[in-house]
Amino acid sequence: MSHPLELEATIPAEAAGTRLDRALADVFPDHSRSRLQQWLKDGAVTVDGAHRRGRDKVAGGEHVRVCASVESDTPSVVAEPMALDVVHEDEHLLVVNKPAGLVVHPGAGNAAGTLQNALLHRHPHLERIPRCGIIHRIDKDTSGLLVVALSDRAHTELTRQLQDKTVGREYDALVAGTFTAGGTVDAPIARHPKDRKRMAVVATGRPAVTHYRIGERFSAHTLLRVFLETGRTHQIRVHMAYRQHPLVGDPVYGLRPRLPKGADDAVRSALGGLGRQALHAARLALRHPDSGDELAWEVPRPADMEAVLQALRDHDRRMAS
Repeated sequence: MSHPLELEATIPAEAAGTRLDRALADVFPDHSRSRLQQWLKDGAVTVDGAHRRGRDKVAGGEHVRVCASVESDTPSVVAEPMALDVVHEDEHLLVVNKPAGLVVHPGAGNAAGTLQNALLHRHPHLERIPRCGIIHRIDKDTSGLLVVALSDRAHTELTRQLQDKTVGREYDALVAGTFTAGGTVDAPIARHPKDRKRMAVVATGRPAVTHYRIGERFSAHTLLRVFLETGRTHQIRVHMAYRQHPLVGDPVYGLRPRLPKGADDAVRSALGGLGRQALHAARLALRHPDSGDELAWEVPRPADMEAVLQALRDHDRRMAS
């Protein structure tokens, strides 16, 4: 589905001598430079009534008109009413606390009931923004914070922040085994060479860096606070498994539950019954795409993950008494 779009502006005098495509990005900040460049190539932009090239210099004072047709990035995704745990919302961005079990993007076997379906119901205009405004994603069975851009301008700026590694993303991860101190995993990630449904540490993969520190120690497990420097698919899960400390409950990269010495039925039930990887996107920090203000949000761990932690605490106290 396409949507007609008409824009008009005057190039300011101070832009004299700059490239047309750069000047357009300044006068139409709600649209990415790449999109404006494509409109120039398509002949959708006129400058004083004439077509110009993106590399042409401007003198300042020119009248610019855009008559474009914007294609929806999500033509087959149907808007659905769905309750969302909204942590922050303004005209530029939306921050949600995603529950475990909710798929972010529709895909094979998940055409409906996703976060994207819910977003389109809440903000129908998102169909005109790349990836429905979703800047980054978290796995279906990972809970926690996720940001959505509500305008082209916000999408461009937040994407740039991700590329510049200035978006702070912190996770709570419960892993098997014990650590003596925090550290860093710097190991490239790519598709598993034999199992295409999995990711793996592969020498020829894309750079991936994960930092972690100790959050809480247990007799046979560790709660880590994990900081992402890069954002590869399944990065934390792959890196922890690579270090031989897989996430508790991870059905893809984990092993059978590792039980602490003297584990009773309560601990066995808690560790074996989580039903998902014990991973929660607890904190998100970024610069507001319009005001430039530094913003940060933090949400508590969900009840299912907290129940496992409490079972481990109770077990360790019982064994120490």
